[in-house]
Amino acid sequence: MKFGTKTIHAGIKPDPSTGAIMTPIFQTSTYVQEEPGKHKGYEYGRSQNPTRDVLQNNLAALENGKYGICFSSGVAAMDAIIRLMKTGDEFISVNDLYGGSYRLMMQIHAKFGIQSKFIDLNNPENLRNHISSKTKIVWLETPTNPMLNITDIKAICEIAKTYNALVVVDNTFASPYLQNPLDLGADIVMHSATKYINGHSDVVLGAAVTNNDEIAKELYFIQKSTGAVPGPQDCFLTLRGIKTLHIRVQRSCENAAAIANFLNQHPAIGKVYYPGFEDHPNHEIAKKQMKDFGAMISFDLKENTVENAKSVMSNTKYFALAESLGGVESLIGHPATMTHASIPKADRLKVGLTDSLIRLSVGIEDIEDLINDLDQAIKKMVDENSRIF
Repeated sequence: MKFGTKTIHAGIKPDPSTGAIMTPIFQTSTYVQEEPGKHKGYEYGRSQNPTRDVLQNNLAALENGKYGICFSSGVAAMDAIIRLMKTGDEFISVNDLYGGSYRLMMQIHAKFGIQSKFIDLNNPENLRNHISSKTKIVWLETPTNPMLNITDIKAICEIAKTYNALVVVDNTFASPYLQNPLDLGADIVMHSATKYINGHSDVVLGAAVTNNDEIAKELYFIQKSTGAVPGPQDCFLTLRGIKTLHIRVQRSCENAAAIANFLNQHPAIGKVYYPGFEDHPNHEIAKKQMKDFGAMISFDLKENTVENAKSVMSNTKYFALAESLGGVESLIGHPATMTHASIPKADRLKVGLTDSLIRLSVGIEDIEDLINDLDQAIKKMVDENSRIF
């Protein structure tokens, strides 16, 4: 089954009781049993829900996995994965990652004796300098948030396996349409399904997918025991969004490539971060492990001040100034004060995340409108500088 067909059919069947082609919203907290312990596979809404089951099966198929486990948010999915570790274990991550992921490790799980290292993994061999028998999880984002670095998933997996460490890939930026980490050797792939998977900015939901029977068993137990589960309506809306995942992401990628080239040639723009450029440090790795280069772009202005960045972000009309990403609408954001405010400034600066960095999530609008929108906002910034000086 090809990917586009999977989005519509994998793990999904018409409702057996009515023939409804769309999976029903089973809005129930409990299920009637014929006698104690004798039921139809469902006991309580936190433990199981038929709408959630269909979504979990569909997501597993999209990532070429056996098991999908859904949670109430992306960080809830990450939290469940970290709970596979115990006190004294070590967690190694890329040093350029979502601020909420950093916060979860450093302000929540560090209290329980789980040690974290955040290192540069643009060169996979750097992992050898830090990994040890204490390392239980190697955590990747690729492309990273927000600097759009690319990590060689297969090479990292080969190194991690020699230390019996699990490799987990946060695949949120790429989506299953562009990249399938399990096929490259990863043990778990994780998503903030709030983003590209749902794609309509109306759901908060997370997911983990694995082929490992024991990992799946533990994650299902954690899901049931901690209760960070998505509601049936959110599962229904996510299933609805998945049906156009391949179409949405492809259009967003095409728009992003055009915008990246526009920014790269603009005299008021400094550096553009986009893995589709041939001079991107790991462009060839991106070509090898992704179907396209994604729809996320970060950039700095040539006159690189916070005031100039704020001027651009405040004057766009179609790029909405908001957190999150991956919806059908284009968004513009300021990582230093929004998505990455939890990371100390010194650590942000080490990876190039300046206070004036701008991040774009490119949507599916007409490309001419998007380019014109950015162009007019940049021109206003330039005009403001002219008036000042």
